[in-house]
Amino acid sequence: MLRKFKRLLYLIISLVIISYNINMHIGIVKLSALGDIVHAMVVLQYIKENIPEATIDWFVEEKFAGVLESNPHIDNIYKLKLKNNKLGFFKECRKLKKLKNYDLIIDLQGLIKSAIVSRILSKNVIGFDKNSLRESFAAKFYKKSFAISYETNVIIRNITLACKALKFEIPDIKNKKQFLYTKNKSNLYPTLLIIVGSSWESKIYPKEHFVAIIKSLQVETFISWGNEKEKEDASFICKNTNAKLLPQLSLDELKSVIINSSLVIGADSGPTHMAWALNIPSITIFGPTPPKRNTLETDINKTISCGKNIDASNLNKNDFCIKNIDPEMIVTLSKELLAC
Repeated sequence: MLRKFKRLLYLIISLVIISYNINMHIGIVKLSALGDIVHAMVVLQYIKENIPEATIDWFVEEKFAGVLESNPHIDNIYKLKLKNNKLGFFKECRKLKKLKNYDLIIDLQGLIKSAIVSRILSKNVIGFDKNSLRESFAAKFYKKSFAISYETNVIIRNITLACKALKFEIPDIKNKKQFLYTKNKSNLYPTLLIIVGSSWESKIYPKEHFVAIIKSLQVETFISWGNEKEKEDASFICKNTNAKLLPQLSLDELKSVIINSSLVIGADSGPTHMAWALNIPSITIFGPTPPKRNTLETDINKTISCGKNIDASNLNKNDFCIKNIDPEMIVTLSKELLAC
């Protein structure tokens, strides 16, 4: 009799857990920057595989929201303006107080700012533990935190935290599906798409080197840019090669061009990482940032670096070692990927 009762009790508890998971309302906080958001978005497909009926909302800085748009795994995108000033930050936080129906918030950013946003949204916040963060005080805002070393590859770090938070097994990332989506349909089909810019000057590959690469490859090439300085570099490349200058694209438009590209080459930057997310062949050129932490290589997504051992917790923005990377190395790897 006792055994039957235990079995019945176990069944009831299991059904309650299943019912809870099915109806879960999950909030993900990853505010910036573009490449970091792309690296975090990979978690969506695994959450939906394990909890298909869950509602997922994403909180992001307004300027980066375009990369999240059209994604069928996101129910609501909340665009925040947190970078203007302290007053603006608190105004945005007050707006968030109206959104308090979350079962769980996962802070994939791991900064004090993102931790505050997360805690306003729910008491049940999951994040990295204090020893796994650059801003260790952020962990004070979490109900539960997990030790996942800051030096761990950022993609694996995000997936591991999401899996621990939602109690399912860490998947094999090699089998990931593309996870960026767009409603745009570009009529451009670049054999080679060059991304000229990045967030730091020391992460940008020299424009003269790109000229050498394009001249060696002799394939139809388009150049993408995001600001006036990048436009200047892109124009220089086009004047010295047969490459074509793209207009300034929205993030949604950029996705549609990358989808149609045979190969994307660029620095450690959001647009280059978008190729990885879309399962498009790419070469990411690394200077003062560590490739083993900032992306995952696949059969079609490769990295080239300056060969230094880079400490992820002590980056040097004044290290211009990227200038020393031989363009011929990139040409050789490009030919291999274009032949695949």
